[in-house]
Amino acid sequence: MIQLSKEQIRETIARRAAQEFQEGDVVTLGIGLPTEVANYVSPSLHVLFHSENGLLGVGPKANFQTLDKAITNAGGVHVETQEGAAFFDTELAFAMMRGGHVDATVLGALQVDSEGSLANWLVPGVFAPGMGGAMDLVVGAQKVIVVMEHTAKGQPKILKKCTLPLTASKEVNLIITERCVIEVTPEGLALKEINPLFSLDEIIADTEAELIIPEELAQVANCG
Repeated sequence: MIQLSKEQIRETIARRAAQEFQEGDVVTLGIGLPTEVANYVSPSLHVLFHSENGLLGVGPKANFQTLDKAITNAGGVHVETQEGAAFFDTELAFAMMRGGHVDATVLGALQVDSEGSLANWLVPGVFAPGMGGAMDLVVGAQKVIVVMEHTAKGQPKILKKCTLPLTASKEVNLIITERCVIEVTPEGLALKEINPLFSLDEIIADTEAELIIPEELAQVANCG
């Protein structure tokens, strides 16, 4: 089996996720890996990134010359702003999320299951500072994209049923890992694309949930 570095895994996933947006989309990115997706969106595509701490028009990570200590994303990372950016309070930020005004959200996950249920905020017995805005996002966004490594310590993260406390039930639309792209459908999890660095047998072996395999399987574009 191919062994990718953490950096290669994150880039592979983020590059593929960046292809899911449409012109004019408002997109909320979760903390961690999801924030890297913005680095790979085509400059010709006008996408507005929304942050739950009250910023619409999140730009790239700020460097020493452009850093303004008052401007951060939801993860506390100092960022620049896009032209036309707007600032507002957290109450309005969450109203946008809950009101269906976010076209897509990209979130990390601990587990996703065959029905599109998501667990991403709590491991029993381990301290968690809080669930953040994930519960609001997954029920309010028009499209929910989960980005995550395919396994954790060699164990599958795509399960028949989540075993951790749920963030939301049956809300995930698309799962992107370093190995493949999986669509959540009423019939189950449909394998849509495969990273040519991995075999179909490897993907099936490390996925607990049953996968619907099409006769013709596309390859992930720009996968690293």
